[in-house]
Parts: sequence; structure tokens; C-alpha cells
Amino acid sequence: MAAYSRVVPIAITRAVPSDRTRDLGLLFGLLAWLVYTRFFFTLRAGHLVLPPCPFFYLTGHPCPFCGGTRSFAYMWQGDLSDAVRLYPLGPALFVGTVLGAGGLAAGLLSGRTFVPRLSSMQWRLLWVGAVSALLLSWALKVFVLGN
Repeated sequence: MAAYSRVVPIAITRAVPSDRTRDLGLLFGLLAWLVYTRFFFTLRAGHLVLPPCPFFYLTGHPCPFCGGTRSFAYMWQGDLSDAVRLYPLGPALFVGTVLGAGGLAAGLLSGRTFVPRLSSMQWRLLWVGAVSALLLSWALKVFVLGN
């Protein structure tokens, strides 16, 4: 078991009150986002959605996150092609959001929390990978998909 803990950079530990508060806040945020995107098209028909992207209105070009909300809404409908067309990272982020909410809920129910054990180099690589994926998604959206 000790060798396995060195390979997996996430530990599951007993949650202290500050961990529970953090996890509850994250869970609430993820669930609120999932509910909002689930009913997005209904809310849009009633003009009850969040304001549009200010970056788009200022520049005339989509920001790196434009289309994310509609991509999630299409994922709720099972329309993978429109979800990818609107935001190439959308389906992966949707699955990650659902899994993250499930993991946080399970941790809160069991009194456990997830603690990342990454070195500073691993954190930097994680950030470089995330920013690279975001920029690649944006480039696909602007230059290939034309949205």
C-alpha cells in the first residue's frame, strides 16, 4: 500500500472543519452550475440567463470560455457534436464537473476529503497543461470551428 501512495498524487484523509467548509462550497458551486446549465434553454427563453460575455462585445471575438454554458446545456441533451462545436473542452469539463461533484458529495458523506500531493514541478506542469488545453480549445473554436 505504501508504494501505491507514492504513485497516486492524491490522498484521501479525514476532513477537518475547514476542509468540509471548502468541499461544501465547491460542491454547492458545481451543483449550482450543473442545475443552471441543465435548465439553460428554458431560462434563456424567459430572459433569465447570466449576461453575455463582455470580452466578445468589446472585441468581436469569443473569449477562451465563450460557448461553455451552451456546451454544457447540449451535453445535458446528449448532443455531443453541438457541445464540441460550441466549446471543444466542454464535454470533458462536463464529465469532470459531474465526477467532481460526485466525489465531493461522497467525501462529505463519509467525512473524508481529497488532498493533492504534488511537488512544485508537478503543479507547474498541471498549470501549463491546463492553460495549453484552454488555448488549444480557443484556437480550434476561432480558427477551425468558426464560432
